[in-house]
Amino acid sequence: QLQASGGGLVQAGGSLRLSCAASGRAFSMYRMGWFRQAPGKEREFVAAINWRGDTTYYPDSVKGRFTISRDNAKNTLYRQTNSLKSEDTAVYRCAADPRGVGVPQASNTYLYWGQGTLVTVSS
Repeated sequence: QLQASGGGLVQAGGSLRLSCAASGRAFSMYRMGWFRQAPGKEREFVAAINWRGDTTYYPDSVKGRFTISRDNAKNTLYRQTNSLKSEDTAVYRCAADPRGVGVPQASNTYLYWGQGTLVTVSS
């Protein structure tokens, strides 16, 4: 089970850290990802991290502003975002890939999904 938190209202240019708490001891072995979906738009990949935490993936749209990390001892995934823009407004969901194969940027790679947390960036 995945539980995302940390969303809220933030001004453009501000920062925000999202968390995703996972239950179960297998979390440390899963590749993890963050996706977002803005109103009227398709789901978009924003970050992924391998199980060791030493390999990360980002799309060009967020590279340099988003940082994904994990603390396997705490069963928690994080996403730090700086320099937020209005176009970052979306529901953000964390996802887990227990198999470790497939394309990390593809949503169908992931089997388990959190419920989402809303981030609203005001301009």
